[in-house]
Amino acid sequence: MSDWIPIADVSECPPGASIERLAGGRMVAIANVDGIFHAIDGLCPHQGGPLGTGALCGVVLTCPWHGWQFDVTTGRHRLSATMRQTVHEIRVENGRLFVRLAGDGPAAESPA
Repeated sequence: MSDWIPIADVSECPPGASIERLAGGRMVAIANVDGIFHAIDGLCPHQGGPLGTGALCGVVLTCPWHGWQFDVTTGRHRLSATMRQTVHEIRVENGRLFVRLAGDGPAAESPA
């Protein structure tokens, strides 16, 4: 399990909540959708807002800074099919969450 990084305890992210954690030098947003965990890049591509501290409604995570919304299951921006956050694998083992980082960051950059 060398490429799996321990990131949080399950109890830190109850159903309907999201949190942010640092893993491998990258900010990761973790969301608990009805007991199923999802992880996406935690910096909003708009202006670097902390996605993990935003509001989670169903599968939609809203950036607390400017309201950009992302589907935590796919990383896709709610209004732009070309804008995506990188989705990371996440697993639960012995009450702990582990993440395996994928790619090099957001799949699309926002316009300046």
